[in-house]
Amino acid sequence: MRILIFIYLAIISLYSLADFVHPMDFNGSESQKNEVIDYINKQVRQDYCESDLDMCQESMLRMMEQENLNAFKKATSATDRRIMDRAITDYCESGVDMCNYSTIFMMYEENVKASNKKLQW
Repeated sequence: MRILIFIYLAIISLYSLADFVHPMDFNGSESQKNEVIDYINKQVRQDYCESDLDMCQESMLRMMEQENLNAFKKATSATDRRIMDRAITDYCESGVDMCNYSTIFMMYEENVKASNKKLQW
């Protein structure tokens, strides 16, 4: 039974990432630009129209789409692949359904800052 659940979750994760473009792999092509736009549109609609949040207003959708596109553009300049991959894993491939570029980039930035700090007395 555990194996079936694991396989199911793996398939769902792969399906949900089907249109996801890793910001550090973005090559600037028109096809990738379209993939990013499509992914953002679907994700924002899912988050704001098809969830319990129920804030499906055109102004909210456009604002969140733009926020995600801006975050994606910034994320393409990321330099630490390990930290970026971890943020994507945590927010896209786990049970947490927060696979949007705004969250991923915000957590990337926070983890880059935290990676340079040490606990001191």
